Amino acid sequence: MTAPTVLLADDHAAIRAGLRIILEAQGIVVVGEAADGDVAVRNAVALRPDVVLMDLRMPGRDGVSATREIVERGVSEVLVLTSFDEDDLVFGAIRAGAVGFLLKTADAATLTQAVRSVAAGDGALDPRVTRRALAAVAQSAPEPLRAGHPHPELTLREREVLDGIAQGWSNAQLAERLSISVPTVKTHVSSVLAKLGARSRSHAAALSRHPQR
Repeated sequence: MTAPTVLLADDHAAIRAGLRIILEAQGIVVVGEAADGDVAVRNAVALRPDVVLMDLRMPGRDGVSATREIVERGVSEVLVLTSFDEDDLVFGAIRAGAVGFLLKTADAATLTQAVRSVAAGDGALDPRVTRRALAAVAQSAPEPLRAGHPHPELTLREREVLDGIAQGWSNAQLAERLSISVPTVKTHVSSVLAKLGARSRSHAAALSRHPQR
């Protein structure tokens, strides 16, 4: 299996160095670094890594704007590293198309698994980040939506898949728990994203309870 390739985007050189040591020790290839959003976009376009590990607060262009352009260009998947005080930026990154979110306090094993999961086409959602993102959606939703809103456009199976996405399950976990094949899961996930108008699994997870877009 080919090792995942990663671009590190963080304005602190010491953090980038620490991330590089952790990831390379696990066989993940770090192909480049960036200290701000503009460089992150340029390097992502030039190097086309499997995953951009993205900080949200950087000087100049922030990580949300950089994420949006990287996703729109279709060059890489974006895995966000966030702090507890960045709820506004987290939801902005969800809307921008980031497919994974981890707290900066995540241990080496969690970080490595998240990178591999995102590189393989799955999401990576820290449950604590997911809860905060859902709360942000609820807070900004119109009053009728705060009482809950079904998704009549989804089939029963698609709702089961959406529930699994909201719990952070990978395609393999969904396949096992729903007793269907991984290709079938991928088909359902694509259908769920299309019907919800979601840009990523993380966006779908945020919309799972409050269908505001």
